[in-house]
Amino acid sequence: MTMTIGQAFDTLFGPDAPVAFEAFDGSTGGSGEGYRVRLLNPEGLNYLITAPGDLGLARAYLQGDLVVEGLDEGDPYDFLVLMKDRLSMTRPAVHDVKDYVTLVRRYGLKPPTLPEIETPSPVRRLAHGLRHGRRRDADAIHHHYDVSNTFYEMLLGPSMAYTCACYPTEDATLEEAQEHKFDLVCKKLGLQPGMRLLDVGCGWGGMVMHAVKNYGVTAIGVTLSGEQAEWGAAKLREEGLGDRAEIRHQDYRDVIETGFDAISSIGLTEHIGPKNYPSYFEFLASHLRERGRLLNHCITRPDNQHAGIPSRGFINRYVFPDGGLTGSGDIVRVMEDTGFEVQHQENLRMHYARTTRAWCKNLSANWDKCVLETGLQTARVWGLYLAGSSLGFERNEIQLHQVLATRTDALGDASYPLRHTFGV
Repeated sequence: MTMTIGQAFDTLFGPDAPVAFEAFDGSTGGSGEGYRVRLLNPEGLNYLITAPGDLGLARAYLQGDLVVEGLDEGDPYDFLVLMKDRLSMTRPAVHDVKDYVTLVRRYGLKPPTLPEIETPSPVRRLAHGLRHGRRRDADAIHHHYDVSNTFYEMLLGPSMAYTCACYPTEDATLEEAQEHKFDLVCKKLGLQPGMRLLDVGCGWGGMVMHAVKNYGVTAIGVTLSGEQAEWGAAKLREEGLGDRAEIRHQDYRDVIETGFDAISSIGLTEHIGPKNYPSYFEFLASHLRERGRLLNHCITRPDNQHAGIPSRGFINRYVFPDGGLTGSGDIVRVMEDTGFEVQHQENLRMHYARTTRAWCKNLSANWDKCVLETGLQTARVWGLYLAGSSLGFERNEIQLHQVLATRTDALGDASYPLRHTFGV
């Protein structure tokens, strides 16, 4: 008897799998409860076979060849929790291998047609230059951040802050938490009226505007995203801050001004790549005056043994092409080797879990408008990415660290108080 797709499902996931599975060959599997997962055609099966795991599932889902009935596409968090906790795949038994081979041959195994929004493979990206070369970095930032300012306004809310918030209380709103985060960074940097701030990877300018308005500094923010720079510059003019702040569409490596009193790097290190940390922090040190402060804020791994992001994974192909993560220990080590004196380190992991949950809820609430703005595939990517990130932070698979350091002078003067003054 020839194995059906439904039988293959039950063999891999068990007949008690907590979903109802239905395939295009008319076969079924699973327990018949909860979500109904429908594999609509051989193309969907081909995606699953040619890229087992999250990438194949994402391709089939984005193309509409795999449908999950009952799914909140803007906030698929509950479904991802179910998959992670109760839908585990077992290795096929040796005596079943022949049946699997026959099943594959029946429907064919061919190079899949990739979704239009998928970025090229790492090999094909070489046509755009070496990894973390200027052109390729610009392409990566364009892919992720130049989606649409209107889309980001619906996703992020009025703050337009696309980095981890810091919740001062259990019942704080996303906006309150984002303002608290910017204020915390300002306090850690010891900002005072008249100081000069450089914000690298400034996004839409939230940190720049908060520091200028509330701490009396002058500031330069730089971003590789043209749309971010345009939005941020317009906001500066609207707020009447154009004479005290500037947001540039510029590679941070092209900033020629030096002697800044403070530098903030909020959410940029993820795009640098661990191998480039030494040159990155050397550059920042060269632009910071003696006894000045640097605050680095970025997503990290819970260990220092698995740097980078798998090149074939969903995140690398759809969300952060060429991105890379490592543990906070690696970041501290490189900062110290570069000459910085680390003064304080803080893990905001659970704050990012809350932040991404809030973004998911915004996406879900504005789902139809977001689909009209970006297209269905892009909106689906963001739902998967944010819900998956929420789960990752909650389960301690990824973290978020702020590391505060000083460019201490040759005599050991850091201009740093005996005890921290930012009240954490």
